[in-house]
Amino acid sequence: MFDSGWFAALTALFAWWFSTGAILWIVRQADRKDMGKHVTIWLFPIAILGAIGAKISYDMPTVAGAYLGFASVLMLWGWIELAFLTGQVTGPNLYPCPDNVPQTERFIRAWGTIAYHEICLVAVLIILIATSTDAANTMAMSTFAVLFFARVSAKLNLYLGVPQINTEFIPRALSHLPSHFRIRSLNWLFPISVTSLSCAVFYWLMLFWQADPGHVAGYAILAALTALALLEHWLMVLALPDAKLWRWMLPDAPSTVTQKQRHRREEQHGF
Repeated sequence: MFDSGWFAALTALFAWWFSTGAILWIVRQADRKDMGKHVTIWLFPIAILGAIGAKISYDMPTVAGAYLGFASVLMLWGWIELAFLTGQVTGPNLYPCPDNVPQTERFIRAWGTIAYHEICLVAVLIILIATSTDAANTMAMSTFAVLFFARVSAKLNLYLGVPQINTEFIPRALSHLPSHFRIRSLNWLFPISVTSLSCAVFYWLMLFWQADPGHVAGYAILAALTALALLEHWLMVLALPDAKLWRWMLPDAPSTVTQKQRHRREEQHGF
């Protein structure tokens, strides 16, 4: 069962959905009690376990190794995202972006809101690439790379402008972020992003169909994650209620931005 491509893909989808909801719930509780720093420190062992699991998976070119590499990176990535959402690893700029600032200043301000977080992600990616060069199983590195490049693409699209931006679950510590988003009909990067992600999905599926039984699960997981990233990009264009996937877990979750901020027009600057 575990070596089935369908089972692996569905496992990846469920793990992504559940871990995202768990992080949102933890952040909401920390936000209410103003304990973001404490929660981030208390849960740091999760990142340590993720790093250890990733290292162990390097010598496991098996189905179990694929699941271990994926789960380990999910823990690593999840803790970094938790640290970001609690406001502990963000950037030096903690202020909203004024309207009608020059584009160069707007980019610098936007970068300043996430600089430390991005540097952290790049550092982890470099470490994973360096330590898995001769590994028998590169699932951990591949998983992190998919998540990293998909997230960078999503952030750039939010910065350049897309029609739909969901800000419902943004915590108080990041209440300045929506001012760096821009709502507009489309941007030049979006077609490149969705085309690249579509090609990546096709690539993983090609490897999936040609893989031996020991690698089927790994390629299925990577294809599912990349397809999720592709869907995430399309949700920036299509008016679909994606927030309902987690709203039932946070029934009393108030939005940190106003309706006016949600519907900023193209001439108003935001991230």
